[in-house]
Amino acid sequence: MTLSCIAVDDEPLALGLVCAFIDKTPFLALNGRFSSAVEALQHLLQHAVDLIFLDIQMPDLTGLELARVLERSNRGGHTTRIIFTTAFDQFALEGFRVDALDYLLKPFNYEEFLRASSKARHYFELIHRPNPTPVTLPLPATVETPEDYLFLKVEYQLVRIAYNDILYIEGLKDYVKVYRQSDPDRPILSLTSLKSLEEKLPPRRFMRVHRSYIIALDHISAVTKNSVQIGLVVIPVSEQYKDVFGQFISRWV
Repeated sequence: MTLSCIAVDDEPLALGLVCAFIDKTPFLALNGRFSSAVEALQHLLQHAVDLIFLDIQMPDLTGLELARVLERSNRGGHTTRIIFTTAFDQFALEGFRVDALDYLLKPFNYEEFLRASSKARHYFELIHRPNPTPVTLPLPATVETPEDYLFLKVEYQLVRIAYNDILYIEGLKDYVKVYRQSDPDRPILSLTSLKSLEEKLPPRRFMRVHRSYIIALDHISAVTKNSVQIGLVVIPVSEQYKDVFGQFISRWV
């Protein structure tokens, strides 16, 4: 599969480098290069493009503003995705808010560029894959039910997470970190709110104990009046949730 793409950057050297990387990548085809987001928008309104390598800090129209315009515009149902390129890492979260596929921090090398581009190719291969003919099979006795797991949006895909693998969940403003028993040192990052996630989790297995924490009840190793311990991690219980938590731990006594 070959992806048609454009590069947008107001810095000539940066624009030239991205275009050189595109030309070097067999599954990318350069459809245009632009030094401003306004010029790129004019092109996009007339041409279908799969992928945009887009700088963020630009005059007249920033990369984030262009991304929001593209989200709102109806361009015949064609899916155009964005990989941001910028020298400022503080834009990373904002980039994922507009559903960017990836985020390249300048200066980046070809290996980093290729990794992000390969992610884009994988995305388009998934959405263009034909649906197989459904086959009805008998369910095994140990089949998982929707009550055993949830799906979280992680970057451009939905990731299935088993409830019994979740240790605890930390809320960080606009996204959450899900800590798992299978890989406790590498939490899953998802752009959602803790409140939204709390509504999806079964209350018999999970409890919110703090404005920033949801815990898995099955993984509690110790409790005090003001905290709960999961493995080596001690999580505070805030005043707002003490009554409910106290009712739970009263069953332990």
